Amino acid sequence: TFPLKLWLLVNSPCVHSVRWDARGEGLFIDQGLFEQELLGVGPGAAGEEEFFKTKNFGSIVRQLNLYGFHKLTVNPASIAVRSRPRSPTAEGGSSHPAGPLHHFWNPHFRYDRPDLLVQIRRLTKANKAKLDAGLEVTSRLPDDIQ
Repeated sequence: TFPLKLWLLVNSPCVHSVRWDARGEGLFIDQGLFEQELLGVGPGAAGEEEFFKTKNFGSIVRQLNLYGFHKLTVNPASIAVRSRPRSPTAEGGSSHPAGPLHHFWNPHFRYDRPDLLVQIRRLTKANKAKLDAGLEVTSRLPDDIQ
């Protein structure tokens, strides 16, 4: 599922375009680097198997919104990296395009709580109707994450 893919990306030492915020309660996405690194767009794009079925960053933002992520204003104080340290080539002296930095938050997407991923549900008409009726909408993590 999309939240699990995002969890794997933000925790991968090989991915530099997605990282935790300083509190581990939100994530930053460097749009230019994300497009090059994971969507295969732009010069130097990786020729690897595509992680997402789209090359459009707007589609990724739409998925984030459908799964209940909210865009936050990027605060310079919150940009400190929670996860792995950055190599010098992943910082300012890189050949990667510097794109807009986006900050997203979901109450069930936290650095120290992978168990909360099952609470993240896609907002479909059926799920919205269930939630409006006071019913629970459930999802299940793959067995290797539980």
